[in-house]
Amino acid sequence: MDFELTKEQKDIQRAAREFCEAEYDKDMVLDMEREHKFPWELLRKAAGLGFVGVAVPEEYGGQGYGLLEELLVTEEFCRQFGGIGECVVSPETLAKLLLFNGTEEQKKKCLPSIMRGEALISVAFTEPEGGSDIIFLRTAAVKEGSDYIINGNKIFNTYASIAKWDIVLCQTDPEAKPTYRGQTLLLVELDREGIEISDFEKMGWHAAPTCSLFLSNVRVPQENLIGEENRGFYHTVEFLNSFRVFMAGVGMGVAQGAFDRALEYAKTREAFGRKIGEFQAIQHRLADMHLKIEMARLLAYKAAWEIDQGRTDPKLCSMAKLYGCGIATEVADAAISIFGGHGYMLENEVERFYRDARCYPIVEGTPDLHKNLIGRALLGLK
Repeated sequence: MDFELTKEQKDIQRAAREFCEAEYDKDMVLDMEREHKFPWELLRKAAGLGFVGVAVPEEYGGQGYGLLEELLVTEEFCRQFGGIGECVVSPETLAKLLLFNGTEEQKKKCLPSIMRGEALISVAFTEPEGGSDIIFLRTAAVKEGSDYIINGNKIFNTYASIAKWDIVLCQTDPEAKPTYRGQTLLLVELDREGIEISDFEKMGWHAAPTCSLFLSNVRVPQENLIGEENRGFYHTVEFLNSFRVFMAGVGMGVAQGAFDRALEYAKTREAFGRKIGEFQAIQHRLADMHLKIEMARLLAYKAAWEIDQGRTDPKLCSMAKLYGCGIATEVADAAISIFGGHGYMLENEVERFYRDARCYPIVEGTPDLHKNLIGRALLGLK
């Protein structure tokens, strides 16, 4: 058993870290936070140097590496920029639903511009009545001639208001038992007639719009079918395994960034005549934070490595996501405590890391859902 990264992996990790350190501008980040600006310029710079599309084949504009290499880059961007870093690395991950299941024509149409940082794609699974439950959908697509007609409402749709395409999970067979056997994925150009998009006001992750998507008699051609008709649920579950490991990388990156700032503060801040890092209470808090990050990293790296070996373990993916996203909030909260009153101030960033991280346990499956998945897998239940 070898826990050492290869030389090439270390080079990728170091290159991503050096890029993030060179491009980091605190005033720019604060401006994006206050103005709710998406980091288009940072995305295009990163894409130009190959940090977008790390795990996408070269023929579609990517670098052709695996999920572990993607995770190394994700961690560095989120470590330096917090949720803004996620805006840079997540477009490639969202596009994997198309990469895994799309036709050659669809992939060549969409993927290269996404990998260049010129366009975004969104995915629409969640509905107002369902939350994490995507088995019962009200969004329906009905065939009419050579088209599908879509009607419905999706929520928590990341990037939809600034994206070019959305991949919408629809019910195409209302008689299917169980219902998920009648679900289909459709590629929807977001400039089509009948689409209305609105942004939510959120606690954090202000650089990334999270949207409601309303579809009223939206007509898309049958060539926009992604994968097999009535197999959309299964395509989505396969995609979510990879996406959940990616989210574990986001979580541990944000946690590492909050930890780095808290550690530096503990080394320099003086109170009661000495550095606060000399107090046992601060040392214990830092030790707990570091332990959580290292455990999250081991889980995430193992899950990514298994996927790269062709041995996807959904239980392990859920474990990595559950723990990695959970500790992001815990570590960021502990960082605020180390900063004290200063940690509550926008300029010291750890409060932003906390607000960004707070959504991670919810995204792509709540903690309770993942505990259900893990428990049922352990018991051998379907």
